Amino acid sequence: MRTFSDWMEEYGVSHQNPTNQIIHKICVPLIMFSVIGFFWCIPRPAFFGPIHLINWATVFVGLCLLFYLSLNFLMFGGMFIMTFFMIGICHQLQMRGILLPVSAVIFVISWIFQFYGHKIEGQKPSFLKDLVFLLIGPLWVLRFFYAKMGIKV
Repeated sequence: MRTFSDWMEEYGVSHQNPTNQIIHKICVPLIMFSVIGFFWCIPRPAFFGPIHLINWATVFVGLCLLFYLSLNFLMFGGMFIMTFFMIGICHQLQMRGILLPVSAVIFVISWIFQFYGHKIEGQKPSFLKDLVFLLIGPLWVLRFFYAKMGIKV
């Protein structure tokens, strides 16, 4: 089983170019937000009960958080805070009836930039090797944020 450090090291191999790093630091969280938005837009089944904040997005986020908790508690805490805010924004956009189009635009534009970043890098995106890297990308970005705050992970 790979450790948090193993995942960071392997992800970092295809993210050395400074321009690609900047693109990822912006686009990875935006892609995560848009995916949460897409899940939010899936109709809720009745068995989710009367609380509207229990939906496919919060189930998805909960599963992601369990994965993050299995890797590193500090990263789990940061991802919990980040996804909490993303869920709040999704809720507000859904109440305005614009979550799906906003999520779609963010998703498409962010992926265009991501692939451009990898073209500059000269490396294929990590997720083409292992889909788990789609969950690792946000941790890689968060690790940079922690470093700026002087928090060693």
